[in-house]
Amino acid sequence: MSMRCLLVDDSARFLEAARALLERGGVQVVGVASTGAGALARALDVAPDVALVDIDLDGENGFDVAARLARSVPAVILISTHSLEDFQELVAASSARGFLHKSALSAGAIWELLGREGRGVRGRE
Repeated sequence: MSMRCLLVDDSARFLEAARALLERGGVQVVGVASTGAGALARALDVAPDVALVDIDLDGENGFDVAARLARSVPAVILISTHSLEDFQELVAASSARGFLHKSALSAGAIWELLGREGRGVRGRE
């Protein structure tokens, strides 16, 4: 079963590259958004299994966006070009399942973070 993913980032270039990378790895990217409001609307429309949310959304707080998405998306993962050490306490206190550095983003890394069985992902519970 494939994973349905929503990508949330303010960089059109990153969204395009991440979509291609994840889809090559078997992840179905069902939506993209560049703002928190756009992400919430897309999540309701496409019902993703996981949302990848950039911590820094051009003036918006990705942690706040992640918290709002976590109400309707089974798993939220924070992403950034910054290192985890820069945000470790905030990530730990957030509603996100974890953090991935953008350079480490892959389908395998997402599955690893969610657990081998994909706990919390529809169809794999």
